[in-house]
Amino acid sequence: MLQTAPSLPGVEIIARIRRLLVVGLVAAAGYSMCTTAGAGYCPGGVDADGGFIDAAGNATDTAPMCITLTLQPSALVFLAIAAIAFGAITLVLRRAVDVPSALRYLDRAAAAIVIITVASVVISQIWFALIPITEWDGTGAFFYPFPFGSVDMDTQPISVG
Repeated sequence: MLQTAPSLPGVEIIARIRRLLVVGLVAAAGYSMCTTAGAGYCPGGVDADGGFIDAAGNATDTAPMCITLTLQPSALVFLAIAAIAFGAITLVLRRAVDVPSALRYLDRAAAAIVIITVASVVISQIWFALIPITEWDGTGAFFYPFPFGSVDMDTQPISVG
C-alpha cells in the first residue's frame, strides 16, 4: 500500500482523482477490446459450371455482391469518458464544500464511466448481432448501434478462386 503523509492537505481527493483516471483508462481499454466484431454474407455464389448464381439459385451474368460488416469502438464513447472525468474534477473544484462531498463527485463519475462503457459494449454487441445481414439483397441500409459502436460496411463482388 502506498504510504502518504497524513498532514498533506487533500491527499484523499488526489488519491480519488488518480483512481478516477485509472478507472477511465481501464474502461476505455476494455471498451476498445470488447467492441469488435465482424460478419459477412454473400447472397449467391458459383454453380458447378463456374457461372454465377443469385440468392435464389438462378443463373446470372454478374458476380453477386458480398457484404462485410465490422463493428469497432465509437469515438463518442471515448469522448464521454473524458468529459465525465474532466466534468467531475471541475465539479470538485467549483462545488465541493468538504472532502466527503468531493469524494462523492469523484466516485459517481467513476461509476458513470463504468456504466457507460459496459452499457455501450452490451448494446453495440447485441445490436450488431441482431443486424439482419442474411436478408441483405445487394441494396438498402442497416441501422447501426450509433453512438455505442461504429460499423464499417464493405461490399464487393464474390471472389472465385
